[in-house]
Amino acid sequence: MFVRIVKMSFHQEHIKAFQEIFEEKKEFIRNSDGCKLLELYQDKNNPEIFFTYSYWEKEENLENYRNSELFKTVWAKTKILFNDKPAAWSVDKKVSLA
Repeated sequence: MFVRIVKMSFHQEHIKAFQEIFEEKKEFIRNSDGCKLLELYQDKNNPEIFFTYSYWEKEENLENYRNSELFKTVWAKTKILFNDKPAAWSVDKKVSLA
């Protein structure tokens, strides 16, 4: 299992639109094959910055999602709201808090 972290920054006037897109699509994303967790975080110091954390069983699962119509639709609606280039990392989880 690995974690995908995506950092996104939005124009202030588009934050509500992004949050509505996320709320509308989050369960569909969570139900993608191999997705074990999807969470959204907002930076405490800069409210224009958001992070998604998603846990995936295999890299293949994430790639299948990224090639799906669901991703293409969500990304098309989201990327026009950005005020900066997004950044993404795939990382291995080394320590569990549980």
